[in-house]
Amino acid sequence: MRTLADWLAHLESLHPKGQAGIELGLERVARVKAQLGQRESCPVIIVGGTNGKGSTCAYLDHILSYSGYRTGCYASPHLLAYNERVRLDREPVADAPLCDAFARVEAARVAAGDVALTYFEFGTLAAWEVFAAANVDVAILEVGLGGRLDAVNVYEPDVSVVTGIALDHTDWLGPDRESIGREKAGIFRAGRPAICADPQPPQSLVDHATAIGADLQLIGRDFGYFGDKTQWTWWGRNNLRRGGLANPGIRGSQQLANASAALAALDAVKAKLPVDMQSVRRGLIEIELAGRFQLVPGKPAVVLDVAHNPQAVGVLAANLGDMGFYAKTHAVVGMLADKDVGGALAALAGKVDHWHLATLAVPRGATAETLAQAIAGQNLGGSVDLHADPAAAFAAARKAAGEDDRILAFGSFYTVAAVMRALKERP
Repeated sequence: MRTLADWLAHLESLHPKGQAGIELGLERVARVKAQLGQRESCPVIIVGGTNGKGSTCAYLDHILSYSGYRTGCYASPHLLAYNERVRLDREPVADAPLCDAFARVEAARVAAGDVALTYFEFGTLAAWEVFAAANVDVAILEVGLGGRLDAVNVYEPDVSVVTGIALDHTDWLGPDRESIGREKAGIFRAGRPAICADPQPPQSLVDHATAIGADLQLIGRDFGYFGDKTQWTWWGRNNLRRGGLANPGIRGSQQLANASAALAALDAVKAKLPVDMQSVRRGLIEIELAGRFQLVPGKPAVVLDVAHNPQAVGVLAANLGDMGFYAKTHAVVGMLADKDVGGALAALAGKVDHWHLATLAVPRGATAETLAQAIAGQNLGGSVDLHADPAAAFAAARKAAGEDDRILAFGSFYTVAAVMRALKERP
């Protein structure tokens, strides 16, 4: 019997680029889906967008679970264990049902003509198998890359959410927001609610929704929020209000927009999945999502954030400004080479005292030297040290930081995962 580690090695072996392999398209995954006999027997919510997908999925997962529904949530990538990608009732699935699902997908893949699935495609089909076996009441699926040709788009959503659109994955999705918006709008469906939380959506997204007859709901026009630092109110169509809401448990200024998108999606499917206000409040507050402006208690303060593109790092910079006084900021950074490294780092110009730059020894990983060139070329300020990997960079930052300083680890899921492992290992 294969262990989970065996299965993950097998998944990587199916594509020449392993876990990092990207091959967009629905034909392969649709063939294996049909072979498995998978069908949508419960409401499906698909969530896409450049940033904020994971937070929005987490809000939906928590609110619906607290409302008494059996929830299945598929999100990626993971930080410490693959099981994080497939959650049942807010908890990572155990190894055994995940391995059973992998076995069923593998048998169907071979029977369908030895289809060469990517790591993400195989995992997507397996997640659905887990959800079907658990007889979930709702499936929440996070888009991996883009939308139109992403594996999760093989499933038919009752409501689709696009959180926001910024420049990322331009090699695959196009060089500008209009191109990227068109790809992300591919998760919309004719006659179905289509939620968009981008305050200035690309015209391509609006045009596509109109062309197919989707029920497009835009933040600021059809739903939104207002409030202060103590509580806030969500508003939607038909003068609907959900007031007296505490600020979400996930920190950061962008979280009200993400939470608002989740509430708009829930309102759109309330005929099938009604939720009560107590569950809404509890779902917003009793939530933690690792690596999303996560503050680790202690001195010096440690902030973990998976921000890896200019928009996300810009939000991170704003959140840092709201934290209060710290004597110095030490940044532990590792990034992938296909990201806008210069644009992302520029958002922290003048805000970092010491840069601890790490090489990511993974496919597409950038070297510490590449990051250093971006910092020097833009005169971002601060001293610079180069390290072989994120663990070494974090160790150096901890050694250099005083009690009144803070350490910021960001730039990639790989970077944050390495720092999280180091934090678990420290005495």
